[in-house]
Amino acid sequence: MKKIVVFASGSGSNAENIIKHFKKSKVANVVSVFTNNVNAKVIERAKNHHISTEIFSKNELLSRNVLQKIQEIDPDLIVLAGFLLKFPEDIIALYPDKIINIHPALLPNYGGKGMYGMHIHRAIVENKEKETGITIHFVNENYDEGAIIFQKSVALNETDTAETVAEKIHELEQKYFPEIISRLLEN
Repeated sequence: MKKIVVFASGSGSNAENIIKHFKKSKVANVVSVFTNNVNAKVIERAKNHHISTEIFSKNELLSRNVLQKIQEIDPDLIVLAGFLLKFPEDIIALYPDKIINIHPALLPNYGGKGMYGMHIHRAIVENKEKETGITIHFVNENYDEGAIIFQKSVALNETDTAETVAEKIHELEQKYFPEIISRLLEN
């Protein structure tokens, strides 16, 4: 059975969706959730599914503490699901093409430092974009610049608000993220 480690910083709805998806899988399961936020709802979600959690500070992420915990688990895939810190280059170097992220826009548009969540959705509405979507990509040393694995777009209309854009994106994330993870692990 292949092992997935999920990193999340917030509510953890994508993390929980991935956990639920792989509970039924014969290919892989989520073995641990890592978070940099002691108040993140993802901690409660993980515990509800009996998944171990690791809570760490930004300094611990940059030191070797988090890397050592990852190495002890020896995951087949590291999934960033709403993880807001820049991922350390030493971990990326040890797990080439084994770390993926989901971004709530069609990269390369609306990517980079500070572009996450409602910041992106508001910018998309302000710029009167006709479509947006999700991008699942490999993680490299730069924010949102890793090789693209998958994109899915959704049409927008003039009445969309940042909140309705967020809902459309959330639906895409919930549907496609577990599927793409499965596909990567089956190869």
